[in-house]
Parts: sequence; C-alpha cells; structure tokens
Amino acid sequence: MKLHNILLAVLISSPLFAQKSNINPKNIEKHIGFLASDELKGRGTGTKEEQKSAEYIANYFKELGLQPKGTNGFEQAFKANIDTVHALDARNVVAYLDNGAERTVVIGAHYDHLGDGYQRGSLDTAPKGKIHNGADDNASGVAGVLELARHFVQNGAKEAHNFLFICFSAEELGLLGSKYYANNPTIDLSKVNYMLNFDMIGRFEAGKAITIGGWGTSPTWGQVIPPVMDKQKMAFKIDSSGAGASDHTSFYVKKIPVLFFFTGVHADYHRPSDDTNLINFEGEAKILEAVAGIVESVDKVPNRLEYRETAMPMARSMSFKVTMGLLLDYSFNGPGIKVDGVSKNRPAEAAGLKGGDLVLRLDKFMLNTIYDYMGALGKFEKGQTVEAEVQRGSEKLTLKVTF
Repeated sequence: MKLHNILLAVLISSPLFAQKSNINPKNIEKHIGFLASDELKGRGTGTKEEQKSAEYIANYFKELGLQPKGTNGFEQAFKANIDTVHALDARNVVAYLDNGAERTVVIGAHYDHLGDGYQRGSLDTAPKGKIHNGADDNASGVAGVLELARHFVQNGAKEAHNFLFICFSAEELGLLGSKYYANNPTIDLSKVNYMLNFDMIGRFEAGKAITIGGWGTSPTWGQVIPPVMDKQKMAFKIDSSGAGASDHTSFYVKKIPVLFFFTGVHADYHRPSDDTNLINFEGEAKILEAVAGIVESVDKVPNRLEYRETAMPMARSMSFKVTMGLLLDYSFNGPGIKVDGVSKNRPAEAAGLKGGDLVLRLDKFMLNTIYDYMGALGKFEKGQTVEAEVQRGSEKLTLKVTF
C-alpha cells in the first residue's frame, strides 16, 4: 500500500463526525410542504409558480447569510429552449459559502417539475390540468440542498472546502439549467473538487438500499463512503457511471467527480400522486447526515480528488440488451441526437463516433429525439451490426456499429 493510501486510511478511520450533525427533519418537511403544495402548481419551467419557488429558495439562502452567486443576485436567468422556436424564461438559484478554501464543493438539485400536466414527461394517462406536485421529484432534493446549506452555515465548523449551493431549473426538459450553469459558471470550475446531486431522496425505506451514483468518477469514493454508511447503518448500492438522467451529468462531462443520491423509482414517479404525505422526512434526514459525513471525510483528504471517466449511465426505468456508450446532450432539440462524449471501449468508440457528432439514423430508425434513440436501442441484439448515419460538421458519414 502506498504511503498516501495509508495516510488516507488513517484519516478516514478517525471519528467521522467532528461536529455533531444538526440536520432537522422538521426543516425538510417545511421546505417540501411549500414547494410541493398545490399553490405552486407543480413548478413547471417558466411559470410564475416556478418563479415563486425560486424566490423562496433565494430568500432562504439570504436568511442564512450566503453570498449570491447568480448573475442577478441569487438568480442566473437563461432561456430554456423546448424546441427550435419556443423558449421559456428560466432561472437557476445560486449561493456561495466562502470558507477561504482552495477548493469548492457544488451541492445541487433541480427544483422544476411537470407543472399541471401540459409540459412533457407525465406518465399519467390523461395528465393535462392535473397538478404534478413532485414532492419526491424533486422538492425532496431541493430540501436536501437547503438543509445542508443551513447545516454547513450553522454547525460551528469551518470546513476545508467552500460550498456552492445550486437549485437548477429545466431539468425535466433535458438538464437545461445545470448544462447552462456548467457552460456559464459564476465561479472557476477548475477549483471545484466534486459535485453532489440530489434527485428523489424522499422515499427512504429502512433496510432498502439507496443508490449512490458516480462511484466510479473518483477512487476516493470507495475509500470514504463505506465507513460513513456503515456508521449510519444505511444499506446502499452503487452505480459507477458519472452520467445519467440528472444534473450531475453536466458536471461530470466537465471532468469533475460527482455523486448522485437517489432512493428509487416508485409508482408515483412523474404522476400527480407524488405528494408530500408520502415523503419520509426522518429518512431523508438520515441520508443528509450521511452526506455531511462524506463531506467531512473528504475534507481530510490532503489532495484534490482524482477524476476518472466511467462507463455507461444508469437507466432509471429502462433496460436494453445493447448500449453504444454515448454521453448525450439532453438539451439538443434535433433533428438527430447530439453526442457530448464517447465512453472508452464501447461500440460507439469502435465505430469512430466522436463528441460533437449528430447521429441522425440507426439502421432504419430516424432519430429526431432522445426517445427515438432509446426506442431504437430496444430493437437491437448483442452482436448485431447496424449502420449509423452521422453528421460531423459539414460532412455526412455512414459508420458501422457492432453491439
């Protein structure tokens, strides 16, 4: 074992909670109760109710004494393009805790949801006019960001990292808010050590494992996380990928280690029934206590975290016999699907696909949206070779993809 690893093992085996956690389930309940109330009508991107949510978040950051880190106070406005001609006025809400440290931790969650069923994404058979309150997805994640912000302000400690707290808009439209921030940051991203993302952390069940994604994005995660989870007596399962259908993806593609916390898909996912009465507030507090412990453990690691590229992302509700190894630009509106990056040793890399490519067709399937792409993947078998029609700049290519 290298000397550095011995030192790290000693550090993380020391008491995990130097400061007693002050995570409060009542605060979590208050935040979710407001954000997932009928009054906010599902927080649809660009709606006045989403603006009320943003104001609530910004006011709470202000009460904590955090620095505004948007482009207009706490808000960072941007256009959420829902197609080639329509755009919604959206805003991220961004705050900063300056500990005078060399490196920064980003803690984020999306606060938008599906509104009253007119925006895309509902799994209800007749969604229009029905409020999709999104208590778990993702008022629970926002409550996690707010409560951790309070914890790190009021815990009597001065951590070895600064903290950037971000609540993203337009995640449900394709990770648009986090992608906009990552491309237009208000701090120097080269100083960000890692990013933590909370998306659906409100349905904790004792004895049922929570999912921690991003495990493979840094070797440090495998050293610091298990002792914390063991102390919390919390079962967990891992997903190695740094990419997936949530906002950590936007930071992973910037070569920043990430973690993604998720208590699982349920029957109320993207339906009007995702309400506050189904949230386990004590369970979410337990998750946040574990996160605080992970932050404290990483504080003791003397060097910057090592970033590692990972394989394919987790699929929340779909499984395929084949994969290509593509990291996709979820904000691209077509035609075609836009490639942000290509995983190593996967069919796409072997076929010659590159970041920036537009994939217009796979075999006989034309790709106008990411849903077309997922539908096409479900038709292919391992070992099958298909044609991919690709636009690369002004050049149109036909590549052979073998699964």
